[in-house]
Amino acid sequence: MAQTRSAAKANQSSETQVVNGKTTETADQKPGEWGRAWEVDLFSYLSVLGLLIFAPVLVFYFFVSCDKYQCALSGPILDLYHGKTLYDLWQKVPSMTLSAWKVGLTWLTFQILLYHTPDVLHHILPSYKGGVRLGAVTPAGNQMWYLVNGLQAWVITHALWFANAFYFGWFSPTVIFDNWGGLLWVANITGNFVAMFSMVKAYLFPTCAGDRKFSNNLFYDYMMGIELNPRIGKWFDFKLFFNGRPGIVAWTLINLSCAWKQYELYGTVTNSMILLNVLQSIYVVDYFWNESWYLHTIDICHDHFGWYLGWGDCVWLPYMYTLQSLYLVYNPVELSMIHCCVVLTLGLAGYYIFRDVNFQKDYFRSNDGNCIIWGKKPEFIQCSYLSSDGKKRQNKLLLSGWWGVARHMNYTGDLMGSLSYCLATGFGHVLPYFYIVFMTILLVHRCLRDEHRCSCKYGKDWDRYISRVRYRLLPGIF
Repeated sequence: MAQTRSAAKANQSSETQVVNGKTTETADQKPGEWGRAWEVDLFSYLSVLGLLIFAPVLVFYFFVSCDKYQCALSGPILDLYHGKTLYDLWQKVPSMTLSAWKVGLTWLTFQILLYHTPDVLHHILPSYKGGVRLGAVTPAGNQMWYLVNGLQAWVITHALWFANAFYFGWFSPTVIFDNWGGLLWVANITGNFVAMFSMVKAYLFPTCAGDRKFSNNLFYDYMMGIELNPRIGKWFDFKLFFNGRPGIVAWTLINLSCAWKQYELYGTVTNSMILLNVLQSIYVVDYFWNESWYLHTIDICHDHFGWYLGWGDCVWLPYMYTLQSLYLVYNPVELSMIHCCVVLTLGLAGYYIFRDVNFQKDYFRSNDGNCIIWGKKPEFIQCSYLSSDGKKRQNKLLLSGWWGVARHMNYTGDLMGSLSYCLATGFGHVLPYFYIVFMTILLVHRCLRDEHRCSCKYGKDWDRYISRVRYRLLPGIF
């Protein structure tokens, strides 16, 4: 899901800035020239076409590899090599079923209802920042309110699942796994419909017209989105809903469904499946616990809503992020105690780094730099930028703590966690390791996108920052 980095460079004009009390010269930028591209080159156009065509094919390929070839990615290719035709392979693709549509539409409707339910958990849990929260300032100078209640939706959904599994018996606990093939069609149709609707909406009735971006390419606009924050009504925000619900709420439910299926098939749940469920549940619960913090991340603040997010959240996330649990249904693995301990340590260490890095930045910003990080007052670069409404706004670039070690140590922690999920499956097949390959590509590319955006936004201030913090992800290496 590549995004072009060919944004226009801002004009440079000198302006006096202050770095921890010292005056320096920096650059002034043109307003509104940071974010996704206005113009698309040939390479970006071909990349977009390739992703629109081959990303869905890849998801189907992985599913068929698991469902028909015990998760051997070479299976379909070997069949073709031995004389089978593409039509023969097509016969192995799952069918669209009425049962899958019932499950999919019921799930989507239920999550929409939960999304519109006022949050009560922030009244019960004092440190949880739920309820109505203010988002970041957009390039056009807008600020939107969000109803943050993802943790409540996750708790209610999983409480109902466990109550059904162990008491009520309304539906099979393996209903997701049993309809996984048919749900792939439902997810694809839903994702493409959402992307198409958001594109039409951007032209006919945009939420914030000033935050739209049009390129010279229709396919790029469909892929990367036109509107920054498309909404229906006051509260139904496309990005916040699809980014967290239904995909991430479903993530742990899919894992539970796979664990139950494993027990149904083999009479036991392997320690690898339990370990995977624990590690990924930590990540998911952390996401919803810090949902208000995510209002200020790249997904919400900078990525426009199009096929990249709409289809990605409906299809790519639930199907490609859960490959490990699907794999363990077809290939149950019992790990040694040492293997379990190593994987658990790696996963928890990655989570700690990921969370502590983000906490330091949030702590620094919420106290406007008047705080202590790693035992001392933090260093930072005071800088300014122009939003597209022409207003000059201030920001600080942190140079202390993890942010003085590398510019994206939160991604480093994320990659450690991603690797632990893959290692939990053992070493029998390549398929479950696709996740770490994808996450590495995604986060390295996100580093480059983020840094290009910051370079356009902050100009010479950003150059001074990277001269102080030299490494992106791996200190001393990259």
